[in-house]
Amino acid sequence: MSKVILFNKPFGVLTQFSASDGRQTLADFISVPGVYAAGRLDADSEGLLVLTDDGALQARISNPRHKLAKRYLAQVEGEPTDEALRWLATCVDLGDFTTRPAEARRIAEPEGLWSRIPPIRFRKRIPTNWIELVLHEGKNRQVRRMTAKVGFPTLRLIRWSVGPWTLDGLSPGEWRFADVPRQPADTPRVDVPDASKNRRVPATLHLHKRKVLP
Repeated sequence: MSKVILFNKPFGVLTQFSASDGRQTLADFISVPGVYAAGRLDADSEGLLVLTDDGALQARISNPRHKLAKRYLAQVEGEPTDEALRWLATCVDLGDFTTRPAEARRIAEPEGLWSRIPPIRFRKRIPTNWIELVLHEGKNRQVRRMTAKVGFPTLRLIRWSVGPWTLDGLSPGEWRFADVPRQPADTPRVDVPDASKNRRVPATLHLHKRKVLP
């Protein structure tokens, strides 16, 4: 039976299991053998990381051609204008690639949000605001590059959801097992080893939580 793990990755944790010069990695929080991250999350970003032992599912989550929605909460420097939000939602030319259409809107500071360790830098004369971005791709440092391009650098970035999965109920450093989604009948087959064995599996139960940061 395939496994899916949802992990609330704290700031500074590397998205890998191998040791890295004393820095915290996934191995410091998750002891389930055989699971790997479906996509990455930068060390200076926080939030939802999906892990699985299912190669086909891993490809469906991480490959941009499947257009799986990823929702981000970004605390930015300054007060984003309507023009900047329209720019983010259409296409932003980042030089090496142009982003796909996205969703972008201003939001209030999320309620119940945990404190980041270390905290972001504050400037007395420059306000900060929150925006929500929904992307259907995930290039390297894409959100940070997008907001900087339109004039509002990201200070703090949290990935809140990936496809059907969210951070609901997970504190930083916690993880849990999640349901395995069924692949729609019209979804093209993913060309990875043993993919046929990993489709249409029954749902797992939400079982575990591990290592809450102080």
